[in-house]
Amino acid sequence: MKPYVVPPIYVPAWIKKAVEELRPRPRLPVSQWAEKNRVLPPGSPIPGPWQNRVTPYLTEIMDAFSDEDAEKIIFVKPTQVGGTSALENMLGSLICQEPAPAMVVYPTDTLVERTVEAKLEPMIQSTPALAEKYQKHESTSQRLKFRGMTVYLSGANSPASLASTPICKLFLDEVDKYPGASKKEADAMSLAIERTKAYTTTRKIFITSTPTLTTGNIWRAKEEADEERHYFVPCPHCGRFIELKFAQLKWPGKEEFPDRTDRAARAVYCCQECGGVITDREKQRMLQAGRWQTVRGSHGNAKSVAYWISTLYSPFTTFSEIADAFMKSKDDPELFQNFVNSWLAEPWENTKLKTSVELVMERRTELPEFVLPEWTQLLTGGVDVQESSLYWVIRAWGVGMTSQKVAHGQALSFAEVARVMNLEYAKASGERMLVNLALVDSGDQTDLVYEFCLQNSDWALPCKGVPTMQSHYRISTVNKAGSRANGMQLVLVDGGKYKDLIAARMRKPNGTGSWMVDKSTDVEYAEQVTAEHKISEQSGGKTVQRWVPKMSHAANHYLDAEVYTAAAADLKGVRALWPEEKVPPPPRTEQKPPSTETEWIPKNENWI
Repeated sequence: MKPYVVPPIYVPAWIKKAVEELRPRPRLPVSQWAEKNRVLPPGSPIPGPWQNRVTPYLTEIMDAFSDEDAEKIIFVKPTQVGGTSALENMLGSLICQEPAPAMVVYPTDTLVERTVEAKLEPMIQSTPALAEKYQKHESTSQRLKFRGMTVYLSGANSPASLASTPICKLFLDEVDKYPGASKKEADAMSLAIERTKAYTTTRKIFITSTPTLTTGNIWRAKEEADEERHYFVPCPHCGRFIELKFAQLKWPGKEEFPDRTDRAARAVYCCQECGGVITDREKQRMLQAGRWQTVRGSHGNAKSVAYWISTLYSPFTTFSEIADAFMKSKDDPELFQNFVNSWLAEPWENTKLKTSVELVMERRTELPEFVLPEWTQLLTGGVDVQESSLYWVIRAWGVGMTSQKVAHGQALSFAEVARVMNLEYAKASGERMLVNLALVDSGDQTDLVYEFCLQNSDWALPCKGVPTMQSHYRISTVNKAGSRANGMQLVLVDGGKYKDLIAARMRKPNGTGSWMVDKSTDVEYAEQVTAEHKISEQSGGKTVQRWVPKMSHAANHYLDAEVYTAAAADLKGVRALWPEEKVPPPPRTEQKPPSTETEWIPKNENWI
């Protein structure tokens, strides 16, 4: 008996197609999706199909967006390394493979409109996989509609648009150009991240920017990441993996080639391991064989991962161009800041006015607290007034604005400050001095400060910090009708100028003209007196420099007190001090016996 054969079942073509559509497809990593689908439009550095081998360092960054463990990806970048294209590839992969509510935040609304027109629309139209899903007629410049999802676009200067619809995938572009927080709203970055809270297990946040300052959004995000990775490439000479560093870029000196362009044209990279000379011709092979290595933090399963790279890795920029950009900018602070940020991808710090705890501790002398140096000619004090306590400093001054801290402390009452300021301070030789003048901050507890200065008017004056003035300080008067202090002198102090003075003199070795501290100086004082640094920023279309805290909420009370001691010294004429000279005794003359009348008269005939 023949076995029964089941006849084939006829399945209509439309059912086959429907089943095929419903069958789950394997999700490609972003880099593979880009190579399979992305087409760069005309006008791109390399138009046509996307090729990972051109910018191989972007592969892992893009694929981190596909990693289930990583929730936040941070990319600290210079210009000309393809960072914007990486963001676009992540967004395109999301639209095609994993539709979910998404948002891209740019610094301003104006930039949103420009980016949609110049980059996103061309990307969509040139990539068939995206064009097929795009619903152009339902889209606007703030909202791009695709089949299965919407991409919201917002400027960081529009807080209202950052605080409504829940978002699963968030892209934050050029975050160091975002406006800061206001009294009414949190900062734009925080507002946008708040919108991802509903998607606790599936959210992804990509943050990228060229850095500006150590206090900027991107650098803080990097420092807070669980893991930090740098790109290492193999040296073609010794085979060891090295991280490309600007210090290893070498070119001839002026003596050999006076023309800057000639010097830049001869720039090469010298391997820090073997000294081998590396040229641009070898860079592309090195990049393709490179790999990301963890330089800080955990090694795997990190929820937030930061990637950092400089223009030295860019396939679109030569070593000569980098050397030329450095030589053109190094003598102009504004241009050099741009070079540090946009080429080296490092935050800007004015190193000429940089201070540190270590530098303060190097300024300690052998004199203990409360003992005056022998060169002291003037003694001043400064008091920073806070709600719960008062921070005070006493400083000795001599010729050439040489100075040394004599004592510092934190008082709980004005009575304690008065006791310290009224003490007699002695030199090792025994000579004693009193504080000549102390300035007391009147920005907090104003009425108490005025009353205190009235009671101690022989050595105390109220002061107030003000924005930049032409002079270091200016004498004003208290204008408070009905107050006993009305009409009293008030010293207006330009704190920035005195912080410049302190920072510059702190860098001088101990000796004449230096800013020194006593042997007993502790780390807390050193941290507070170096809690700020001077940075450049744009204001009203101009680049201005100002002192800001190195970290948010950093205590800087002793720095303010030191500013007041310096202003008090200026008021007492510290810049006019001259070396104290010992006055020699008059020469001794031999005593003669009184002359007789007969001897005296002939010699003084004209006395009559």
